[in-house]
Amino acid sequence: MKIVRILNNNSIVARNEKQQEYVLFGSGLGFQKARGDTVDESKIEKKFAPTDDKVISQFVELVNNISMDCILYSQQIIEDAKVKYGKKLVDTIYISLPDHISNAIENARGGIYVRNPLLHDIKRFYKDEFSIGISALELIHQKTGIELPEDEAAHIALHFVNAEIGEGKATAIKLTEIMQEISNIVKDYFKIEYDENSLNYYRYITHLKFFAQRILNNTNYPEGDKDVLELVINKYKKEYECVVEVSRFIEDKFGYVLSSDELLYLTIHISRVVNKVD
Repeated sequence: MKIVRILNNNSIVARNEKQQEYVLFGSGLGFQKARGDTVDESKIEKKFAPTDDKVISQFVELVNNISMDCILYSQQIIEDAKVKYGKKLVDTIYISLPDHISNAIENARGGIYVRNPLLHDIKRFYKDEFSIGISALELIHQKTGIELPEDEAAHIALHFVNAEIGEGKATAIKLTEIMQEISNIVKDYFKIEYDENSLNYYRYITHLKFFAQRILNNTNYPEGDKDVLELVINKYKKEYECVVEVSRFIEDKFGYVLSSDELLYLTIHISRVVNKVD
């Protein structure tokens, strides 16, 4: 493996014999080295293999602007999340997360803490990602002595939501808001409190997440068998009436018309979560 670029004494960009580029980290990896030198692979502590040249360019810029510690904290958080939760993440998480953590630490040192207005909903809708955020706060506290609030765990969770769906932060916020609005319509309609620890609630929230993505992307299920929808309507009349109310809200706000299959699946998921059946 040959050095392509030296970022600093402890990080380099290198290329293997297959012409694949990596960002490599390790104590002294770049010290007194030059472009074209062979990498001392015994010194490699961490390896980052982005699939997009643009990401490498952005990462190089990031390394020059934030502390290496923040990059290494972020990599540990990302790798732990991949192992514990089996998350498949787009490469941009390696840019967005250390950049965010660096800013959060800098703000905290100045006594500035950024509130997250979606904290409660992120905790409800993205339990795994919020747990990743909490673990990240524990790691940051362990490494720096800085205690960040739960709001930061929610901010970090959104970075993982973004990386899972491959969209920007603004999209993740819009997704959460749509899920919140639909969830509130159902909750108010049936005058219930959700059992947020139940499997049915998890299934319901997962369905809402992908439903919200389709709304934002303006993609729809094709029209399905309307006879099946009729059977479901007859069985779950009140749940379907609630879905009609959700449908009106979605169409009025986003101009998105639910297909028969959308109506069918949403009715079934709502029936399970409000009746607490498997």
